[in-house]
Formats: sequence, structure tokens, C-alpha cells
Amino acid sequence: MAVRHPSNRQELHIGGVWRTPEKYMEVTDLAEGGTFTTVAAATPAEAEDALAAAQRGEVAMRETTVVQRADWMLAIAGGIEDRKEELADVIVREAGKPISSARGEVDAAAERFRRAAEEIRSMKGEYVEGTTDGHEGWRAVVRNEPVGTVLCITPYNYPLSTTALQVAPALAAGNAVVLKPATKTPVSGAILADITVEAAPDLPDGGFSFVPGRASDIGDVLAGDDRLDAIAMTGSSNAGKHVASVSGMVELHMELGGNAPAVVFPDADLDAASAAAVKGSLKYAGQRCSAISRVLVHESVHDDLVERIDAEMDDWEAGDLFDPDTALGPLISKSQAEWVEELVEDAIERGATLVRGGERDGRFFEPTLLVDVPRDARIVHEEQFGPVVAVTRFEDEEGALSIANDGDLGLDAAVFTSDYDRAMRVADRLEAGGVRINGAPSHGLGDIPFGGVKESGIGREGIGYTIEAFLEHKSIIL
Repeated sequence: MAVRHPSNRQELHIGGVWRTPEKYMEVTDLAEGGTFTTVAAATPAEAEDALAAAQRGEVAMRETTVVQRADWMLAIAGGIEDRKEELADVIVREAGKPISSARGEVDAAAERFRRAAEEIRSMKGEYVEGTTDGHEGWRAVVRNEPVGTVLCITPYNYPLSTTALQVAPALAAGNAVVLKPATKTPVSGAILADITVEAAPDLPDGGFSFVPGRASDIGDVLAGDDRLDAIAMTGSSNAGKHVASVSGMVELHMELGGNAPAVVFPDADLDAASAAAVKGSLKYAGQRCSAISRVLVHESVHDDLVERIDAEMDDWEAGDLFDPDTALGPLISKSQAEWVEELVEDAIERGATLVRGGERDGRFFEPTLLVDVPRDARIVHEEQFGPVVAVTRFEDEEGALSIANDGDLGLDAAVFTSDYDRAMRVADRLEAGGVRINGAPSHGLGDIPFGGVKESGIGREGIGYTIEAFLEHKSIIL
């Protein structure tokens, strides 16, 4: 069978049919430069059509069975695997991700659809007997029902696997889905839409819509519509706050910005801590909400750890994105690289020392090591999304916690120590949705809940956890 190039899929999918759009937008090729392809750019009217189709499709989606939806999940997973190399090529080009990471993302997306099939099969209703005075004879059947229509707003940094983490649970739960991919990385979403439509030919019209487009054109049209019942979003905290401000009475399921601290105590394995800090900071050029954004190290081992981090960074060099040995690529845009440059310059102006890196060339930003970063530096508090290891000293446990918790973001954190009691004590007091002990933050394929506190999100992602968020419990009392 001939492999279909993604540039041939320049349509919207609305109401069960592929539709030629009124407008298009270009996608940049981050691997080879220039324009990668042209894709549909939905207009406000086309976004309205998708919402109307989803509202009509809700009724038919409610009538689908668990077995039917589980079969869809498995068929979509198989379709993803069949087009693995095509999808990996697209992710390299539109997201600037090294090929080894891109292939891993495709595998993760397929597995998330498979797990959604497993989870939805295992979810059952309840039979409840009354146990309070006056209700002794009551019996109730508690059923799981879909919430209705779910809007999925996906990010550029994991354009396929994060999309799977939203779309698979929403469809598996029996909801109508409207998928709005990131403006910068919509091509992998277009292929997923193609796979979904082919893999689930009995999917009700309006059960799945694909509407790529510019957020400035259709973002508020979609998010602010009363026909929605839930919004799943992965993105920055500012974008999340905006979506929340325009949305109505809907279930909000948001994984937002992060600024994860890695706290390194004197009794830590410094080789392991340095390796985790570098990988946690530089993987995908730091463009991950769960990236280690700052390393807080006890002053007694500061110099030793910095030396090891510096040596560890020797292996992280930019190269051909299609070379499996390449570990580092460009940032998503020149403006993102300029943002990282701004944060680095601010830290240096406030007293930080530049050990290596610090230079920008277009979308590329050198792997950068900053030490003695002061507590008031912006990089200590703001999400950087860049390849920077920022090191700050602390004197004692209380000081480390004070620095780590001083900010509006609380998605992830890490603790490095050989003292079990200290690890658990510090983990309990860190203001974060997840804490990794002796390793960089990691959440697997969706079996561990992932989400933040403060301005880092609402709710928890994870295949089963997200399915639960997109279901309602109806009590039928006998």
C-alpha cells in the first residue's frame, strides 16, 4: 500500500465528512527549513459547524456500546502503528523533535489508545443499598454516562501522544469529540483524524470532528460555546486561564505550565542526580511542562554537582534530526528562543554565572548552564521551555522548600537523597502535583495521575483518570 503524505490531507472533518476549507495555513519544516506543508485553517463559521455537528452526534454516541468503543480504540492503535514512520517523520518536521524521540511518541500514542480500551472495559456501574434511617428499602443503580461533547485543545510539544491522552479517553467514554490541534503542529493531528475515521467506520456523524486553525480565529469560538460539556487542554498557564475565563459551565480538565525544581541533598548519589538533572532539563530542548527547570543544591555539594552537570552536558549537541544519535533540536520558533534568551540574560544581570552556552541562533539555543542563580531571577519562577540548567544553592531543608514552593506553578518536582524519611518528608511538603524520588519527573503512559496545583492545572490526566473526568454518574433509585 502506498504511504499517503500528510500534505494530501488538507481538509476539515465535520459531521462525518471531509470538507474543503475556506482558508489554509503553512507549517514550518524545522528539520530542513522552509515550508513543510499546508493544512486547513478553520474559520469561525466552520468551528460553529463542528460544534453543531457534535451536539447532534451526542445522542448517537450515547447509544454506542463499551464493546464497540473499545474496538475503535484498538483499531486506531493499529492504524497508528501502521503509519509509524510517516507519523515520526511528521513529528520531526513540525515539532523539531529528534527522530528517536518522535518514534517513541508514536509508540506511546498507540499504547494510550490500547489502554483506553482496557480501562473502558473495566469500568462498571454500581448497585447501592440505602443505609440511612427512612431509606432502608431503597435500592439504586448508578450508571456511567458520557458528559456530552468534549473539546480537546492539544499542545505543540507532544502533538500526537498528548492528543491521544485526550481523544482516546473522551471517545472511549462515549463522548462527541472536537479536536483543535496546536497551530504550529497540526499535521500529526490530521493523520490521527484520518486514522480515526478509517478505523471506526461506524463512528456516528458528529462523533468526531477535526478543526485545525489559528487560536486567534477559532479559539474563543470553540472554548466559549455553551454546547460544550468538557474541555481538555494542555498548554501554558496563561492560555489555560484565558480558556477558563471564556468557557461556560463545563468540566475543565487542564494540564498547564510547570517550573519543576530538583532538590539535591548532600547524601544524594551525585552522578545519578547530575544525569537526571541534565536529561530532565534538556530533553526535547526543555520544551516540556514536566522538565526540570531549576536545580536546587545544598551548598556543601554545589561545586561537585555543577562539575558533574557540566561534564554530562558534553553529550548534548544539536545535529541532524533524522540521525538516531541526535539528542537536541531547535526550539519551536524564533520567538520561543528569544524568550529563553530573555530569561537567561535576566538571570545573569541579577548575578548568575554563565558556565556554558547562552547563545541563540535563530530557533536554536545552546545547551546552557547557569550557576548561583539568585532567588529573584525570573527563570526561578517562570516557565522557560528551553535547554537551560539553572542551579541555585540552599543551606538547609527549610531553605530548599522555601525556594521550591515560592511561585505560582506547581506541576512537578524531584528530590535526590538517600534518606527515606527525608525523601518522604520533603515530598509531602513540596507544592506540586507529582514528586519523583531520585529521578527526573516522569509519568508513564497514563497509569499514574498527572496534573498540577496552583496555576499548573485543574484535574489529573491519565487514561483511567481522564475517562472518569469525562463520565457522569446517574443514580436510578428504585
